[in-house]
Amino acid sequence: MAKKSMIEREKKRQKLVEKYAAKREALKEEFENAATQREKLEAHRKLQQLPRNSARNRVRNRCWVTGRPR
Repeated sequence: MAKKSMIEREKKRQKLVEKYAAKREALKEEFENAATQREKLEAHRKLQQLPRNSARNRVRNRCWVTGRPR
């Protein structure tokens, strides 16, 4: 069985992903549609200001019974 702290950490990451999903998607769209290099850099800087754990790829799927990572 996984440590409780690891399970709670994953839950916290999942909440951050849900909280910042819309903002992150909007910034990615802004980055893709930027007309100038300066606009692109500004959008990228804003994206970097978001919490690291708000990125979807930071979340690890876990078994709902034991909490073991998949």
